Amino acid sequence: MPQSQTPAGTDIDPGFATLRRHDLRTLQVNLGYRCNQACSHCHVAAGPHRSEMMATETLELIPAVLRARGISTLDLTGGAPELHPGFRDLVRRVRALGVAVIDRCNLTILSEPGQEDLARFLADQGVNVVASLPCYLEENVDRQRGLGVFQRSIAGLQQLNRLGYGQGGSGLEVDLVYNPLGPSLPPPQAQLEEAYKLELQARYGVVFNRLLALTNMPIQRFAAALRASGSLEDYLGLLRRSHRPENLDQVMCRSLINVDWLGNLYDCDFNQQLELPLPRPRRLADLLHWDPAATPIRVAEHCLGCTAGSGSSCGGALAS
Repeated sequence: MPQSQTPAGTDIDPGFATLRRHDLRTLQVNLGYRCNQACSHCHVAAGPHRSEMMATETLELIPAVLRARGISTLDLTGGAPELHPGFRDLVRRVRALGVAVIDRCNLTILSEPGQEDLARFLADQGVNVVASLPCYLEENVDRQRGLGVFQRSIAGLQQLNRLGYGQGGSGLEVDLVYNPLGPSLPPPQAQLEEAYKLELQARYGVVFNRLLALTNMPIQRFAAALRASGSLEDYLGLLRRSHRPENLDQVMCRSLINVDWLGNLYDCDFNQQLELPLPRPRRLADLLHWDPAATPIRVAEHCLGCTAGSGSSCGGALAS
């Protein structure tokens, strides 16, 4: 790997072979940056005061695009995607098409005023919940996400469990997401999942399906914190040294395309935040007639976050 000191997000050749997209299986849509939390590791710098929200006319295109491209999964993210006023209607329409829906949920949204029936709605629609819980220890979670967040998160998981999430044979899946608290790589996912399951069940009676161990990307809020502490270059060096070329076969951008709240297309959510569009800029409406299979994927130094160590994608680690 080159030892360039190029800042994360700028175009470089990080030693990757030319990446091209396989068949498109997942449409990942960022519905907006408004969130009820402002986590220190958030790569989109979401928060309660962000006002960006996808327009209705753009939202209306999503079911048509799913049909046109034969896409099997809609991955909804934010911010807190549930805060978009069109969230529930979109989920109903997409589920009626037989398309799987992933809701990237921060768990505390389940107890926000006006969202008391959200968990029941997700269960009724058979939505797969991917929930952020960066640790099974209260002190660590509250340090990263804010005072009281851990207990509200546990209450949210217990609510989901009562509805059948994480229970064998229910068909309702809830996966948890782990992020390191600082500039380090996640530990092996399988070992960490075992520890999470033991601790959460013993302490709180909580069960879940899988743990997804994700690497913190050196962009946005996390990059700013690294820069302020003088550790950004050290972290980039760790990612370079830990690069594993075999992870390139499974990185999320090979089967996914990302849509921002304005309807612009990107190779992934991270490229979106760094304003690195597709090699030829495209819009969501283009997918009605354009097949992105075999098109080149734009890479830069931050992409090492997906290939370092065990690898990292929206679905967790790529290698054991």
